[in-house]
Amino acid sequence: MQTPVAISTEYIALGQFLKLADVISTGGMAKWFLSEHEIFINGEQDQRRGRKLYPDDHVEIPGFGSFIVVEEE
Repeated sequence: MQTPVAISTEYIALGQFLKLADVISTGGMAKWFLSEHEIFINGEQDQRRGRKLYPDDHVEIPGFGSFIVVEEE
């Protein structure tokens, strides 16, 4: 089951997403986290902190969970 992560903007950067999803506790941890863990976005591996995520994007982080980006209502 995927955990929904709601955003109130058109898109969110991967680094910001990690904090919003409570995967990391501060934005400064994003660079380290991305260098140490594999992240799959819509089935493709991507480690770019600035990668833009849009509603309906699927994010899989082995060991941490599966997430889906949704629009905030």
